[in-house]
Amino acid sequence: MTAEVAQDKLGEKKGLSLWQVMLIVTTGITITICEWVFAYQNVAWGISIALGLTIVIYLVLSTLRLDRRITNCGESLALIPLYILFTSSLPWFFINQQYLLPAVYSCILGLCLWHTYKKGLNLKLIFGFSKKKLLKYSLIGLMVGIPSGVAEYFVLQPAPAFPGFNIGGFFRDLAYMLLFVGMAEEFLFRGLIQQDFTEAFGWKWGLLASSTLFAVMHLTWRSVPELGFVFIAGLILGALYLKTKSLVAPIIAHGINNVMLVAVLPYIFMR
Repeated sequence: MTAEVAQDKLGEKKGLSLWQVMLIVTTGITITICEWVFAYQNVAWGISIALGLTIVIYLVLSTLRLDRRITNCGESLALIPLYILFTSSLPWFFINQQYLLPAVYSCILGLCLWHTYKKGLNLKLIFGFSKKKLLKYSLIGLMVGIPSGVAEYFVLQPAPAFPGFNIGGFFRDLAYMLLFVGMAEEFLFRGLIQQDFTEAFGWKWGLLASSTLFAVMHLTWRSVPELGFVFIAGLILGALYLKTKSLVAPIIAHGINNVMLVAVLPYIFMR
């Protein structure tokens, strides 16, 4: 690579106007307000804000001449209010409770896949799947997921779902947490949002933005310590994605963390 080419690439990374950067910052703040209203004030208002925000984001992106990187960030951020709308306003009451989790997160996966298709993104590059490194990244995910799940349990201390440990329930939760919750949230926050913000602002801001938004989407737990934990977990998962260039380790770490939280430790520490 010549010095001139390297300089051009560096200049390309710095060529964002302040008003466009503030547009993305304002969108992130509005998403935070929307989730806070939804979690702490009024569900209907939260849904209404999410709907309005989605319309405004797409209206702005379709009418203003924006830098391509800012447009990409805006479109990936638009998936969050859509996430809120899909998970909170669809008539989920007709679905058996044991199928609710995969049904909800199938919608999130669908949104991410639709976004990937419309943007012409390479799914293989986003997921970074490699047969040669599958075992290595899976072990890394386990090594991160087990202790983080223990830590989160002592933050939230959720009640057990059954009177005693249920092997069927354990494997059900393992499948749900890996194939739906872990995959959907890592796809969205690391594979799409972190990637777009990294391209626009650099890896540090990409990591910080995705981790902050990941924490914001956990406001529904109504726990300040949980927000701190999720933010740190987001940093770790994002760092895994940066280091491995694969979603395998983050997905497994995320899924195993949740399995420890809801399907293992509540029965070990049952009162």
